[in-house]
Amino acid sequence: MTRVLKDRNAGLYLGGVVVSGFGSSAMWLVTGIWVKELTGSDGLAALCVFALWASTLIGPLLGTLADRTRRRPLLVWTNLGLSALLLSLLAVDSPGTLWILFAVLFVYGATGVVHDAAESALVATAVDERLLGDFNGLRMSANEGMKLVAPLAGAGLYAAFGGAGVALLDALTFLLAAGLYTLLRVREPKPLQASAGWRTQTADGARYLWRHETLRSLVVAGGTTMLFAGLNGATIYAVAEGLGHSPAYVGLLYAVQGAGSVAVGLASGPLLRRLGSHRFARYGIALTALAVAARALPYDAVALVSSAAVGVGLPCVLIAALTTVQRETPDDLLGRTTATTNTLVFAPNAVGLALGAGLVELVDYQVLLVTFGLIRLVTVVPLLRQRQPSCASASATSDRSSSDANPA
Repeated sequence: MTRVLKDRNAGLYLGGVVVSGFGSSAMWLVTGIWVKELTGSDGLAALCVFALWASTLIGPLLGTLADRTRRRPLLVWTNLGLSALLLSLLAVDSPGTLWILFAVLFVYGATGVVHDAAESALVATAVDERLLGDFNGLRMSANEGMKLVAPLAGAGLYAAFGGAGVALLDALTFLLAAGLYTLLRVREPKPLQASAGWRTQTADGARYLWRHETLRSLVVAGGTTMLFAGLNGATIYAVAEGLGHSPAYVGLLYAVQGAGSVAVGLASGPLLRRLGSHRFARYGIALTALAVAARALPYDAVALVSSAAVGVGLPCVLIAALTTVQRETPDDLLGRTTATTNTLVFAPNAVGLALGAGLVELVDYQVLLVTFGLIRLVTVVPLLRQRQPSCASASATSDRSSSDANPA
């Protein structure tokens, strides 16, 4: 962590992640509360999350923008744009103005896809290649840490000043993040003029992932892991009920899981160097599978330990996959390849939540948890067939071009 924070660019990036992540986490919680208070509708409140995530489905298309322009200015302008956009939420004060909120959330999510692709691509050239695994782990720790504290702060601010107060806070955090990104010291050549159409360029990222055996196995493992994370997540309220607790107990389980994710994020850099990406991902999947199955036992201590273990194991394959994408992808493809990876990895989570919500009504949750845990081990199979990338090949990639040293 000290090595990363001593790197000027890495420290500025993490500062931007913490600042904007705090505002985003607070805002995401408050939007549902805001809609619920204005309409009394649970369905409309749930649509807030859908509006935010809907644009992920067209992530590869949006990510192409990060390869067609310089990435640091793109990061600065997306943050400034979101800061200005959030001010329109000051007009939301009745059910008739909710269309403004949903429109803002959709643009918020779409801009976030572009922002993540540009950030991941720029990090690969702005941060020392040897620190990429550490940086990605610390970034996850920062994100998870914000999720532990920001929702409480957002709820308190909402109680005091309403949704407009939280919107102003989020706008301010994006403004501060834009300022931090302007301080980055990075030389970016002007992107080459595209010779192919937007659709062809978008498909190039997917083709690159599919043809790269190492990346393909990690992305497949990440997508299947998140599918089962969604299936497992749908049982969480049944777990609380089975332990004899109210639904509020779920908050404690999520907090413990978040603490586990913070811990593994801090340790991921050294672990990636010692184990390599495939073994690190395999161990994480195996730990998560055992923890999910153990949740079937009706004991509070087991539920808490299992939640912490899920928090430790689940991010491993995500960090491994994104870091390897950064290292193995040429710079001119990195934006759209990262966006395609994010879509393939995170979209299955929504599918898993929907399937799990139906299954938990039909099948005993303890049977589901044991089944999910055992089947999840199957996601290790694609990784078992891969040879661990050697240090020599990694350094050769780095020597060819700094733009090829791209861990996301």
